Amino acid sequence: MDRQQLLDRFLRYVRIDTTARPDAGKYPSSPGQLELGSLLVDELRRIGVADARQDANGVVTATLPPTAARETPQIAFCAHLDTSPETTGAGVKPQVFENYRGGDLELPGGSGRVIRVAEQPELAALAGSTIITSDGSTLLGADDKAGVAVIMEMAVYLMQNPGIPRGPVRLCFTCDEEIGRGVDHLRLEQLASVVSYTLDGQGADAIDVETFSADLAVVTLRGVNIHPGIAKGRMVNALRVAADLIGRLPRATACPEATEEREGFLHPFEISGGVAEVTLRILLRDFSTEGLTHWAETLKQAASATASEFPGSRVDVAVTPQYRNMAGGLAREPRAVSYAQRALERLGRSARLTIVRGGTDGSRLTEMGLPTPNLATGQHSPHSPLEWACLEEMIQAAEWLVALVRVWAGS
Repeated sequence: MDRQQLLDRFLRYVRIDTTARPDAGKYPSSPGQLELGSLLVDELRRIGVADARQDANGVVTATLPPTAARETPQIAFCAHLDTSPETTGAGVKPQVFENYRGGDLELPGGSGRVIRVAEQPELAALAGSTIITSDGSTLLGADDKAGVAVIMEMAVYLMQNPGIPRGPVRLCFTCDEEIGRGVDHLRLEQLASVVSYTLDGQGADAIDVETFSADLAVVTLRGVNIHPGIAKGRMVNALRVAADLIGRLPRATACPEATEEREGFLHPFEISGGVAEVTLRILLRDFSTEGLTHWAETLKQAASATASEFPGSRVDVAVTPQYRNMAGGLAREPRAVSYAQRALERLGRSARLTIVRGGTDGSRLTEMGLPTPNLATGQHSPHSPLEWACLEEMIQAAEWLVALVRVWAGS
């Protein structure tokens, strides 16, 4: 792999603002996603990928043509173009720490933010590596532009080395994954593959084989508004109703701040409104659908109790499915994971099979019928201004993909 080329590619991508915007009312939700997708199409066509295209929804697809002597199954690699709305991705100023010497990394953006080894212990093993961060005033965008860059670098390498046997390799770059809409405009026929791999994982040499199952609850709390000077006995303040409901949700055992590993939770993450009406958005997360049912019932019971506490109020709960744990779908096509393990072994490394307390486009694709585990790309601490990436881990990820293509080609 061309180390400098991969670094330059990644830096080029993160400077484009592709922040997903959940209230935009369109797909993709931000113009930067179209800009980055168009750039990828141009780069792919320049290396000879003739069918690279961006559709009307901003989704980019392309095919690396086969070179293997015998018929070989088509596989796909996917990443997403958008970045999280939790921290701005506008005006990213990437910082490159060559030959990282160890210790904390002070970010220069005037925020006083520091990436501390005590909080990011994986840094301790990366002395001598190249670490990329933002300046601390934005996120970096390694989630998922590290994945985008890794796939693109693999594509360049394979197109420049046609002597490496491969079957047809489908590439796909989606939009708005961070707001749960990544595959809303993607059909399985567009990939036409036996398996797919999302490049959206943290660290190195990890295969995410399970994700959360996820639902979204939108709670509408209606009160009675009237001038506060004549409100006695008449006003029902929806803000107080909302506060009561939030206070009834479990805090010690079932929120993100108090859970880990396979523990699920209820997570109120957005509130809007006023005295007359308030809207709460709450994430429901668990590794089983039974767990999701439990959290939905917990929320509805709390809503009922709150409504009883505030006569004249109304509390409505609407739960919408988002994605499901990929474990069952992967079990139906064991080669998806075993071939990824075998490819890494060929490189003298061993894979860690991990669970992710979140979701990927792979969760949805697997649910739709295309087994799609998630592979590590060298990104760390996503969704945060303390986000960072390791160039050497990105190189390792690109090498892994080349080896994986060879395994599927039987070479």
